Amino acid sequence: MAAHGGANNIVAFPGQRPPEQVGFDRRELNHILNLYGRMVAAGEWRDYAMEFTKDCATFAAFRRTAEVPQMRLEKRPALHTKQGMWALFGEHGQILKRGHELANVLAPIERRLLKLVD
Repeated sequence: MAAHGGANNIVAFPGQRPPEQVGFDRRELNHILNLYGRMVAAGEWRDYAMEFTKDCATFAAFRRTAEVPQMRLEKRPALHTKQGMWALFGEHGQILKRGHELANVLAPIERRLLKLVD
């Protein structure tokens, strides 16, 4: 495509697109926020943060805003054929669970919630 009245040309490289941002779909976000709401009701969490990059989407839950997150959930689609695109990290950065299914990765938090409610 030639621009009118000038030598500026816009040429798109075939097959190259800008990197897309990784995010949570509606079903995933609903599951995550449902768990978050129940943990807030149990008095365990008070704040959360989300970060979206071209490689990873992250959800972190905090007991207090100024602290390190009690839990961090990462979605890395590049790992979906390997150990699974979901990873749950604990308060000190340790990997608590990895997997292909969100519900299975969040199971340790669900079990913890059941103990808090009982």
